[in-house]
Amino acid sequence: MRMRHLCGAVVAASLVLGVPPAVAAPGDGAAVAAEVTVTLLDAPAVHVGPLAQASTGGLADADIAGVNVNGLVTAGMASSSATRDEDTGDIHAQADINDVGIGLPALTGTFGSVSATCDASQTGATGISMFGNGRIAGLLVGANPAPNTIVDLASAKVVFNEQIQQADGSLTVNAVHLYLNARIGSGDVVLAQATCGLAARPVPLATGPGLWLGLGLLALVAGAVVVRHRTRRIQP
Repeated sequence: MRMRHLCGAVVAASLVLGVPPAVAAPGDGAAVAAEVTVTLLDAPAVHVGPLAQASTGGLADADIAGVNVNGLVTAGMASSSATRDEDTGDIHAQADINDVGIGLPALTGTFGSVSATCDASQTGATGISMFGNGRIAGLLVGANPAPNTIVDLASAKVVFNEQIQQADGSLTVNAVHLYLNARIGSGDVVLAQATCGLAARPVPLATGPGLWLGLGLLALVAGAVVVRHRTRRIQP
């Protein structure tokens, strides 16, 4: 796990906004460790995140030492990364969060580790979610649930290994996505999110004889332009 940008140990709550759908343009990738956007009954709205956010167009690696969102979601180390292979254009994005605790009303859970990964080439995108020692509302969570595994609880719909395929071929993987219902409030909790757009075709770079031939042709064209310009200037 990379540790380039270590932030504070506790994250506080702020104002609420909806969790936007994650999308990635061709050739782009992004990852987020967690985002919490909830409004509980008779309680102020809470919006925290995205936490430990990385992208191929910005910070490639991000880490935070710990999370405490008003006791609703707690965690230890969380990290994310997003990379692009400059030779192939392939995209890899990954988010990891450890020692997770969920303390929502009527909904508690613990996870030793949560991870979401996506990879994209020019032909498609794939994703996976992994869990260690997971339990929610008394139910055990397998190490690798099938995509879009849904558990309907009294207070929320929980989706494990949520995989959202966009029309442009990009893929978003949410290891855990809690959709709160009216019994306790409204909003979403996302743990470990990775998003990949289809790989863009890399720009070929000439090498060897092809490179020297191209440079030679460029020199000839440039020389011809200079000679023509000088000829025009010396004409009476």
